[in-house]
Parts: sequence; structure tokens; C-alpha cells
Amino acid sequence: MIKVNLGGCSTFVEDAQYNESVGKALAAFDTLVAGNGAGNDFLGWKHLPSQTPESLIADCEAVRDGWKAKGVDLVVVIGIGGSYLGARCAIEALSHNFARQLGGKKAAAEVVFAGNNLSEEYLAELLDLVAERNVACIVISKSGTTTEPAVAFRIVKEYIEKNYQDASERIVAITDAKKGALKTLSTQEGYRTFVVPDNVGGRFSVLTPVGLLPIIVAGFDARAMLAGAAEMEKVLSERSAENPAVKYAAMRNLLYSKLGKKIEVLVTYNPKFQYLGEWWKQLYGESEGKDLKGIFPASVNFTTDLHSVGQFIQDGDRVLFETVVHVEKANRSVVIGTDEQNLDQLNYLAGKHVEHCNAMAELGTKLAHIDGGVPQVEISIEKIDARNLGGLFYFFEFACGVSAYQLGVNPFNQPGVEAYKKNMFALLHKPGYESQAAELEARLK
Repeated sequence: MIKVNLGGCSTFVEDAQYNESVGKALAAFDTLVAGNGAGNDFLGWKHLPSQTPESLIADCEAVRDGWKAKGVDLVVVIGIGGSYLGARCAIEALSHNFARQLGGKKAAAEVVFAGNNLSEEYLAELLDLVAERNVACIVISKSGTTTEPAVAFRIVKEYIEKNYQDASERIVAITDAKKGALKTLSTQEGYRTFVVPDNVGGRFSVLTPVGLLPIIVAGFDARAMLAGAAEMEKVLSERSAENPAVKYAAMRNLLYSKLGKKIEVLVTYNPKFQYLGEWWKQLYGESEGKDLKGIFPASVNFTTDLHSVGQFIQDGDRVLFETVVHVEKANRSVVIGTDEQNLDQLNYLAGKHVEHCNAMAELGTKLAHIDGGVPQVEISIEKIDARNLGGLFYFFEFACGVSAYQLGVNPFNQPGVEAYKKNMFALLHKPGYESQAAELEARLK
């Protein structure tokens, strides 16, 4: 289902170097499969595709159907990082680009996101929207005290409680099974809850209720997504130098360690995949960027970004390589027509599909960038649909585990993200942090 093509790297690395890196990737594969590496208490994601019970999907669908019966047409999903990026990626990828503008009767509620920033303007404008709609809320947080989602939830919760007598039926919490502020509140208020598994970290959680519930509420096929992921789970379980995850991990680590390529740019050629880049950046940045190691993850959407950062990629410092997500087939068809005057000089394209032009732009860019000194990895999927997206999610997760172990870091912790929080809490004068506030404020003068 997913193919990895390393031909775009062949002029940059020697066969012996690559074979050596494959050996290291296979050793990392063994560590991941055996579950005896660092962070091995967070490997619950590995078998989610094949072991997710039908009852979980049915429970998610019951939430969707219950809200539909109430006339809910807007669901606010509150979460940050892995608590929203997977769901947002899937919903953006599977949605009509102009669904909002088309209007009309919708089969499912519109899903919007909050709790991923601290912008007062954003929250004020969210309240403008919910005031016009029939609203429900999914709040995602293991602790319930992470600042960004906790602030957003307090505000959205207050609105729902003031405006709906059935407020508790309009809030669903995805949280810890037994402990934490959100779990306590859910028990007190009678919210329906789903569990964030203890052994699944946030950035690996798209195939748990964290991702599945918003995706189902938005009207998309979670069963197909899990089926595609399960197919990928089976493919990637084979210990082989041809294993797609092994190939990807081996090449990216080789480009990093031997050629000094410290930046990986994920390239897509469809605007529906903008949030694939955002999800992927967190997955790899948070998993590998530690112990003064790691490849910096960036993303672009071509051909749009060829008219901006494309110049740097082509002619700038040779510090990066590209990983292109190639989509083999478009889901829609638009053919370019003939114009009698031909003032735009496009009649040579008459009768051709727009996607053919996109494909030639992709091929032309590939050749230009390789000629310019930019290695390129290609990851191919058949088309953008729930099944292929599920496979792509699982591929990148599994390959991330292999790659991080090959790099020599724990893929499943994130010690660095706590530094900014401590400073923020002190500057906000959170109880327990007051002693640090004066020192930080003095440094900022």
C-alpha cells in the first residue's frame, strides 16, 4: 500500500554506506518489536490497528448520533499537540476544500479546534461562532490541567452551561481512566468519557479515541482508517531490508549522520495534506529532538511554496533533504479547455487533466532539486482516502520508532517541552512558582 522510493538519494550515498545503515535500522527494528528499548512502556500504539474493538467505534458513533438527534451542527474539539493534530490532519485531508462555502444540508457536524493556542482573539472569535450554532464539545487532556486546553475548556464549558439545559450531555471528555482533574470533573458532572490509554503517548494517539472520536463525529470512516493501518501493521512487522519503515529510517539517518543533512522537509502536492505536515512535524520533532541530536522537521506544500521557500531549497545552504508524499491518483477530474485567443498561451495544455500538470510539476521539481544537491525520499500512496490515510499514519509512527532507536534516543519522552511551561507558570504567578517570578521578570527588563 505504501511504497518508499530511495532513487532520489542514489547519487548522494554509496551502496556500502546505505547497507551499513540498513543493518543499524534492522537492529533498531528488533528493539522496537521486542519492546525492550527506552520508553517501552509507551508502545501501546503498535497494535491499535489490529486490536481496536468494534465496540469502541460503536461508542463513538453513538456520540455522533446522539448529538445529531439534538441538532448539533458544530463540535469544538479542545486539545493541543497530539491531542488534536491527528484528528485535524484526517478531517482536513478527507473534507471537501469548500465545504463551509457550499453550505446546504450536512450529514455531519462541522468540527473546529481550540485549546491549541493562547490567543484571546481566537477564543473571542470562537465564541462569536458558537453563539450562531448548535454546539457540543470534545475535550482531550490526560491531566485536565495543561494550560492551553484548560483555558479553552473553561470558556467553552461556561458558554455551554449558560445556554443549554442538557450541558452535561453536550460535553465528552477523553482523559485518563482513573485520575486527573478532567477525570474528576467528568465524574462530578456526568460527562461521557473515553480513555487515553496509559501506554500511548499523545503524538502516537491518532488511532485511539483522541483521533477516532472527532473523525467519526465529522462524518468520516474510522473503520476504513483502522483497516488501512492494520494492513500497514502487518506489512511493517516483517523483518526485512525491504520493509518500508526500515528503508526510510535507514536513509534519513544516513543522510543525517554521513552527509550532515540536519533538516528534513516533508513535501506534499495537495493542499488537503497541509496538516499532515503539522502532525508529522510533531511526531518526529518531539520523538527525535533530544540529547542534542535529531533532524529538524519542516514541511511545505507545493506548488504553492515553490514560489517562496522553493528558492532556498533549490539554491540555498545544502543542509536539507526532502521527503515527498506522492499521491498516485486524484479523487476528482478537471480537464483544461481550449481558448480561441490563447492569450494565456495555455492551449498546449488543452485536453489535459490539471492533475497531469501537477504530476509534471512534481517530477520537474524532483529532477531540479536533485540536480541542485538535494536528496529526495519518496513515499507513495494510491490516493487520499480514509484507508490510505490510516496506513500513512501507522507507517510514519512505526518508522519514527525505528528511526529514533537508530539515532540512539528515547522516541517516547519529551523532557524539553517542560522548560517553557515552568517559565510561563512563574510569569503568570501560578501558586508554587512565585519565587521564580522576580528573577525571570528582572531578566526580561
